[in-house]
Amino acid sequence: MAEDRPQIYLITPPVVDLSVFPDRLAGVLDAAEVACLRLALAGKDEYELGRVADALRALAHERDLAVVIDSHVGLAHRHGLDGVHLLDSARSVRAARKELGPDAIVGAWCGASRDAGMSAGEAGADYVAFGPVGDSALGSGKRADLDLFAWWSDMIELPVVAEGALTEALVRDLAPVTDFFAFGPEIWATEDPAAALKALAAAMG
Repeated sequence: MAEDRPQIYLITPPVVDLSVFPDRLAGVLDAAEVACLRLALAGKDEYELGRVADALRALAHERDLAVVIDSHVGLAHRHGLDGVHLLDSARSVRAARKELGPDAIVGAWCGASRDAGMSAGEAGADYVAFGPVGDSALGSGKRADLDLFAWWSDMIELPVVAEGALTEALVRDLAPVTDFFAFGPEIWATEDPAAALKALAAAMG
C-alpha cells in the first residue's frame, strides 16, 4: 500500500487563453502543493502550442514544478519541458525515451488495464495513469476501480496516477493506494478553481 501521502498532478484545460490563464494557474498553484503540471492542450498548431508551453513552463519552473505535455514528444524536446504523457499506453514509450533521453519523464495512460500498465512499465515508463475512476467518457469510459489501484500498490513499485471524474469521496477512498491524483476538469469547471483544488487536496488526508 502507498505509505506516503499522494501528490497532486495538475492538468491544464484543453484551450488556454494566455491573456488570463497564467494568472489563474498561478492562483491555483499557490492554493495547494502541486508536484507536476501536465499540458493537455487541444489543437495542432505547433507555434501556438509552443507559445503556451513556453509561458506555462516558465511559471511552473519558477515553483520547481515538473512540466509534461500530452503526446507531443517533439514539442517537449524543443521547448525545454520535463517530459511527455503518452496516450497510447505502452506503444510509444520506448521511442519517447529514445528521443527525450534517460532523465526525461515519460508517463503512460493505461485506462483500466493492468496488463497495459505492466507493459508500459516494462517499456520504461516513469509512471502509469489509470482511469477514469468516476463516471466519465475519458478513454473508453471503463472505470478503473479501487481493486486495480490496491493490486498495483501491493504488487508494483512504479508510481500510479488516478485520473478522471475524481470527487472528494473517491479521493478519500483511493488515497491509501495511489501516488498521484490528476485534477483537471474537476477544478477548471468550477467558479473558483483554487478553492476546488483545496477541497480535493484536503480529502487526500
